[in-house]
Order: sequence, then structure tokens, then C-alpha cells
Amino acid sequence: MINYPFTFEDLEYFLLVFTRISTFMFVAPFFSMSNTPRRLRAGFSIIMSVLLFSVLTDHSVPEYSSVIGYSFIVLREAITGIMIGLGANMCMSIVHMAGKVADMEVGLSMVQMFDPLTREGTGFMGSFYQYILILIMMVTNMHYYFLRAIVETFSIIPIGGAKFSSDKIMTVMIQFLTDFITISFRLCLPIVAAMLLLNAILGVLAKTAPQVNMFSVGIQIKVLVGLSILFLTIGTLPSASEFIFKEMRVMVTAMVESMR
Repeated sequence: MINYPFTFEDLEYFLLVFTRISTFMFVAPFFSMSNTPRRLRAGFSIIMSVLLFSVLTDHSVPEYSSVIGYSFIVLREAITGIMIGLGANMCMSIVHMAGKVADMEVGLSMVQMFDPLTREGTGFMGSFYQYILILIMMVTNMHYYFLRAIVETFSIIPIGGAKFSSDKIMTVMIQFLTDFITISFRLCLPIVAAMLLLNAILGVLAKTAPQVNMFSVGIQIKVLVGLSILFLTIGTLPSASEFIFKEMRVMVTAMVESMR
């Protein structure tokens, strides 16, 4: 016969652990994909919460005087999980920015595709970069890093111990915006450089042969050259994705430090 005591305080503590884990799962990259069933994410959150509850030794809940007080503690844990997951999820916008710049240079900016991951319209290059990044993330076990990160937050930020500093969070956002522009430009740099050289060549040809309609010819050449450069430089995407993964680690660490 199994005799496992489970008090009301343990239930309160388990719900707080589940709140932080579940909010993180619904925001973090790879786990927050819209084509992943919600029941799967909810079940995975419950399993992780049960495992963490059995590992964590201190099950003390911060003092509160009423249901409203406990609700504030739950809200704080929810914000903590969202902030940690959002720190990594914001880095996914880097590939969308790089894709928009590449589409504009190639001439495919008017082509919009439905992205099942974000349920929004995105360009061809942005969707391509995003799926490549997710595949590399699975191959390099980057999603395991997110799980280890959320588990370690319980030792760094105890239940109910998150402190939100607007100054620290603003510093983190400014740092991200600086790296956002740099990394996105590095990702689409081969296509931008090739299109810049191609525009210079087309400009010279337009002056030497004004009877040729370079506008209609240039659109087709840009698409052909852009796709060719994308095919030739696809081998550099794994090394380029390391910049994004490094930024994810930096943002997750910075978000945790801003709530200590």
C-alpha cells in the first residue's frame, strides 16, 4: 500500500511550480509552436512540474492573508515564466527581420506565405530561415537548454521571490535591439552584398544600352541570382545560427538576472 502524504501546502506549492512551467512552455521557442497540440504542452508541463516537485526540497509558500494574496503570487510566477520564455522567443524575430531584408533585395517582398508556427503572413526567405533554424535547434539539442534553464531558475529565483526591476529589464531590451540588428544583417549579408553588386552592374548596363528595358530584365535576374546565392550559402546557415543560439542564451540569462 502506497502512503504518500500530500498536504494542502504542498498543493499550493505544486500549483505555483506548474504556473511557472506552463507559462514558460506556452512562450518558449520550439515548445510554443502553434502546430503542437495544446494538450501535449499541458501534459508535458504537468509531468515536468511533478518531477520538479519531487526534486525540490523546500516546499515553503510565501505568506499571504487571503485568496487575493495567493492570486498575486500566482500572477508573479506566471510573469516570471513568461519573461524567461519571452527572452528566448524574441530572438526568433531575428530570422524574420533577415528574411524581410532578403525578400526586399531579391524582389519577393510582395510574396506572403501563411506561417503555421506564428499564424501570420511571412515572406519566403523569412519562412525558409525559420524552418532551418528550428531544424538546427532540434539537431543541436537547443530545446534541452531551455528545459535546463527553467529548472535552474527555481534555485536562482525561489517561488514568490521574483523582483521585477524596470531599469534592468530596459537595459536588457536595449541590449537585445543592438544585437537584433547586427545578427539579422549578418544572416542576410551574402544576399544583400550580391544584390548590391548586381544593382551596380545593371546600372552600368542601363547607361551603356539604354534601349534595353533593365527594369523588366532586372527583376528576373534578381530572383535568379538571389535564389542561387541562397543555394550556395546554405552551408553557412548552421554557423550563422550559432549567433542566434548564443543570443538566446544571453537573453535567458539576462532575463533571469533582471528578476533576482
